[in-house]
Amino acid sequence: MTAAVPHGAARPPGARATTDPVGSGLLTFAGVLLVLVGSLNALDGISAIAGSHVFIGNAHFVFGDLLAWGWVMLALAVAQLGAAYGVLALRTQWARWAGVVVLVLNAFAQMSFVPSYPVWSLTIIAIDVIAIYALTAYATPDRWGPARSEEPPGPGGV
Repeated sequence: MTAAVPHGAARPPGARATTDPVGSGLLTFAGVLLVLVGSLNALDGISAIAGSHVFIGNAHFVFGDLLAWGWVMLALAVAQLGAAYGVLALRTQWARWAGVVVLVLNAFAQMSFVPSYPVWSLTIIAIDVIAIYALTAYATPDRWGPARSEEPPGPGGV
């Protein structure tokens, strides 16, 4: 627990910056979106592996077939759920960046999966973009951001 310090006052030695609830909320939102996308990709992958009839028949893929893309979706789902655990439970920076990486990979994979289920794929891509924004838009000063001077600006703003 950190003590509140009045604006402009020096922080006591050894005290950490207070955590901002906005940054914490965005990280939680991103973690929940990672769980959502990971779960949807798991359903997508299992459906494709099982040969479900929810996919458009006779779809032509650039790489592989529906079975191959089902395994790719399932692997991405596992990676996304792992990143979600890191973001939600561990709150580590590597988990945030791992989440960004798996979301970018998922967006590209969904672009290749569009021929078999277009609306689903475009919806997942939109959720990926929102989750990437939530993971990268806000940095808490005590963990993620650059060091800032605690002294108030002098005359003339310098």
